[in-house]
Amino acid sequence: VQLQACGGGLVQAGDSLRLSCAASARTFSNVAVAWFRQVPGKGREFVSAITWNGEIPFYRDSVKGRFTISRDNVQNTVYLQMNSLRPEDTAVYYCASDRTTYTRGSRAYYSEEANFVFWGQGTQVTVSS
Repeated sequence: VQLQACGGGLVQAGDSLRLSCAASARTFSNVAVAWFRQVPGKGREFVSAITWNGEIPFYRDSVKGRFTISRDNVQNTVYLQMNSLRPEDTAVYYCASDRTTYTRGSRAYYSEEANFVFWGQGTQVTVSS
């Protein structure tokens, strides 16, 4: 499965962006998908995840109420709507797909990079103050 992340850009604080993660295979609809982000010199951190059927979203605390994850399993695409962006949201954002099908895990589970097998190439989000 190949994942293609896009939608990043340079915006001002308070603006919005919508990231997309498109998959090459229909089996994408059987797995949870997560977004992670990384700034230079630091490890990747969990941002958000959504279960395979789109029923349960998960978020890191700092993005709750501002980011919304969703998916369209017909289009094999997961979205991350990011509103009220802050300079501290600046990072390269990666999408990743769960290595196990049909999980209904926890935020702790989806926060672990080791639980994800396929990764997109990353899309840069830069928020200026």
